[in-house]
Amino acid sequence: MLTGSRTVVFLGILLSSGAALANPFYAPPPPTDDAPIFSGDTELGFTHLSGNTNSQTLIGKTRLTWLTGDFTHSLRGEVRNVSKDGETSAEQYLLAGRERFDFNGPHYLFGFARWEKDRFAGYDQQLSIIGGYGRQLLEGSRHSLSLEAGPGYRNDRLRESDNERLAVAYTALAYRWGFSDYADIEQEMSVEYTSENTTGRSLTALTARLNSRMSLRLSHEIKHNSQPPDDASERTDNTTSASLLYHW
Repeated sequence: MLTGSRTVVFLGILLSSGAALANPFYAPPPPTDDAPIFSGDTELGFTHLSGNTNSQTLIGKTRLTWLTGDFTHSLRGEVRNVSKDGETSAEQYLLAGRERFDFNGPHYLFGFARWEKDRFAGYDQQLSIIGGYGRQLLEGSRHSLSLEAGPGYRNDRLRESDNERLAVAYTALAYRWGFSDYADIEQEMSVEYTSENTTGRSLTALTARLNSRMSLRLSHEIKHNSQPPDDASERTDNTTSASLLYHW
């Protein structure tokens, strides 16, 4: 911890095993032959500034994954909280459950349910249920690419208004490039189209391994709503974070 007119404290811990180092929006990659039956990862980041600027940021993520035959089950949770001079400027929560069934070859089926609450997005909460078909286009030590798409349903609970029940058309991709033995880049994107708006999400992550257990990770996340409710503060949220990763 550094003290003085400005104090900056950053803590990033990521516990991961087996699957991708990032917390994917989408289905985990297909398990390898030696993948453990049960695995998990957790990320915690905290930044505190004091002096001329008083602010703090908390980012927490966790995911549990377990295997049952050709099924991959996963649970995911996220929380973000940003405050400045005692006032909260961002507050987001997410819970999701996901199923993936792998066929012989590069094909798989998926389904997920996701609950989100974002204090400044104009919604009281959102519940999405989506399923469909995916294809693993690339799967190797250097490159991995999967695409998926399907229909879904979303319930948007608006503040002081009736709920909106919307049909969803969903598509997504997840790509990883291991450009060296010690570093890789991951890019994940999704688009959810409804009659009211289009929601796009993106996660870009650079991971550099320090040794067999420790890594550094830089990531940038974007969430864009083309037509948010009138009381939303912004259409686009950007989150940039750095984490220290520990693997076991």
